[in-house]
This record gives sequence, C-alpha cells and structure tokens, in this order.
Amino acid sequence: MIGVLIIAHGSLGPSLIDCATHVMGNRPAQLDFLEISKHDDPANVLPKAEALVKQLDSGQGVLVLSDIYGATPCNIVTRLLTPDAIEGVAGVNLPMLVRVLNYRHEGLHSCIQKALSGGRDGVVHFTKTTCHHAQ
Repeated sequence: MIGVLIIAHGSLGPSLIDCATHVMGNRPAQLDFLEISKHDDPANVLPKAEALVKQLDSGQGVLVLSDIYGATPCNIVTRLLTPDAIEGVAGVNLPMLVRVLNYRHEGLHSCIQKALSGGRDGVVHFTKTTCHHAQ
C-alpha cells in the first residue's frame, strides 16, 4: 500500500485527515501529516519530513501531498522526491485525499493520477437546479 504524507500550512493536514476519517469511517493506515508554520525553518523541518516518509514507506512508495505549489511546504516536498518512490502532488483538498486513499493499492503512479483527477473533479460549481442530491 502506498503511504500518504500531507505537508501543508498550519492545521490543514490534520484537518484533512480528520475529515477523511469521518468520510471513510475509520482512520486510514499509513497516513500522516507535517504542519508547517510561518516560523519554521525548512532546513529544520526537512529531517522530520524524511523520518515521516521513511515511517510511511512499506516498500511501495509514498505520495506526498502539499497545499500550494511553490510555497514553503511544497518546497520541502521537492527535497523529498525520488522518482518512482517518493512523488509529490500540490493542491491537496478533501476529494483528492479521499480518492488517493481509495486507490492506493493500485500503485504510486495510479495514485498520482487519482490525486490529480480527484482534486480537479472535486471542484464543482453547482446550483439548486443542477444539484441532484438536494431535495
């Protein structure tokens, strides 16, 4: 199973994990987060990120999700990347995380594609007229 690490600003990571736990009914295994505050020095945070990746990797790889491409958390992810072993995707949101968690038995590259489609397809403009879920 692919390990999943969220590296994001403030409490976004634990909040996403709490929400995913609610949606999925239990806390998924091999899932963790690293909070980045405005006072963190990336050089000091990197060893923590490396330790989390090592802890989450069961030999099939780790997908590291970050919030804003080009921001400090994403720059830390960039330092972790190893092709075909540790991959990164920016723009994490709840639909992206839930999709990744549901497909991470299919391999790292499939998880990357599911993350991209989940993040993109989870952003929807809807109205009362077009929403078929509301009564």
